[in-house]
Amino acid sequence: MTNLYSLMQRFPDENACRKLLEEIRFKENFYCPKCGSTGTIYKYKDGRFKCKDCNEQFSLTKGTIFERSHIPLQKWFLTIYIFCSHKKGISSHQLSRDIGITQSSAWYMLHRIRTGMRNSSVYKEKLDGIIEIDETYVGGKNKNKHWDKKSKRSQGRSTVDKACVFGMLSRTGNVIAFPVQHLYHNGIKLLIKAKVKAGAIVNTDEFLIYKGLSKYFQHQVVDHSRYQYCDGEKHTNSIEGFWSMLKRGIIGIYHLVSRKYLKKYCAEFVFRYNTREMSEQGRFEQLIYQCV
Repeated sequence: MTNLYSLMQRFPDENACRKLLEEIRFKENFYCPKCGSTGTIYKYKDGRFKCKDCNEQFSLTKGTIFERSHIPLQKWFLTIYIFCSHKKGISSHQLSRDIGITQSSAWYMLHRIRTGMRNSSVYKEKLDGIIEIDETYVGGKNKNKHWDKKSKRSQGRSTVDKACVFGMLSRTGNVIAFPVQHLYHNGIKLLIKAKVKAGAIVNTDEFLIYKGLSKYFQHQVVDHSRYQYCDGEKHTNSIEGFWSMLKRGIIGIYHLVSRKYLKKYCAEFVFRYNTREMSEQGRFEQLIYQCV
């Protein structure tokens, strides 16, 4: 499955989509999503299920991102494939034209898929090896605003009109990134200790909040203020590349991202980066698995 045509051949109707969901959800045995029972589960001809223990009926999409959606599964699968294959994402306006739904429904679908993209196991595992740690700021530049809309005290790392996103990247593993309200010295230090294995090599810039990390890690500092960007293995260029991918997607495709939903957009681009070596089919199947 390498293109849209092969996707439609594999899932020509709703029954083919439902069959895949059944294989993923009940790979070992059927279970009830309401009581968790693995006992007897009855299946009706109309596709509904019933648990013998709690006597409750449930649908195949119960507990998934497809629950209570009137949009056909075939369109959901098509959206997931398109969303995964576009490196910078796709806007809700474009998606609505591509699959024939309203813009509000497309927006709703994309946000549900972003929720599925947030793989909790990636955030629970500790990073090891050479770790690059950095922060970036998402939002319009004050110098580009009209004179009567400029924000005061918004220079540098101010969060008055920008949102801060903190990230950690392992050169041999994954990246994690999420928005933070403020950058405090003690809070960031505790966060890094929780996400990075002790004794790992940590590369950061000269920002003072990273001072003191040498007590727990092999801390290497790149002084950007002195135009130092790479000294052998000592650099933060990899995570800087991830920031550029995140901002290109926001600026070029989404144009405007609110603080309320920034966490979901970060999860989207984290998923894209961590599955960069997968095939189109592998990435599609991985996301379907996370969504259910």
